[in-house]
Amino acid sequence: MGDLILILGGARSGKSAEAVRIAKERAQEQVLFVATAEPGDDEMRLRIEKHRAERPVHWRTLEAPRNVGQAIAGQSHTFATIVLDCLTLLVSNLLVDSPDPYAEAVRLEVDREIAAILKAANDLPDASRLIVVSNEVGTGMAPLTPLGRAFRDLVGHANQTLAAAADRAVLMVAGLPLVLKGGEPRHPVSVRPGSAANAAVTRDE
Repeated sequence: MGDLILILGGARSGKSAEAVRIAKERAQEQVLFVATAEPGDDEMRLRIEKHRAERPVHWRTLEAPRNVGQAIAGQSHTFATIVLDCLTLLVSNLLVDSPDPYAEAVRLEVDREIAAILKAANDLPDASRLIVVSNEVGTGMAPLTPLGRAFRDLVGHANQTLAAAADRAVLMVAGLPLVLKGGEPRHPVSVRPGSAANAAVTRDE
């Protein structure tokens, strides 16, 4: 059984960068990046291309907007580290397929996807890792629309399910990791005002 690592955070919190950093810790390992984003417009297409350019060129990318657990299971014996980025877009993809965001079928489909991801994680070979990125959706105001509220509820439930099963869970805030479960937090870096060198060190952390 491999390790399941969950990285949570808000928009622009540094969660994707942290997933890449953890995946690069073992420099010699082959890494599979499972992307759930769909290039629905030019802006999203540019974002996808930017994220791809930030990853090491030797990593393999697998686009899987749905049936993610099945996609991971099919590659688990080839790659020692698998990064799933992100769970939030997976839920979004499932929601847009349904005219009713509160339909029971949507909840069941999300539950099925999460169960398949957990099974794929449990079936990983020893010393392998599955790193899952997801948005923390419970710290802002209540969404104004039924679609937004359904999205928040589904992602929140999925996050709780994965966090309960994870070997390590990390919350990213302003680029800094707060360890919620498993492992030890890294030592904070003292920064003097106006020190560009120390600021760079902090950013790299």
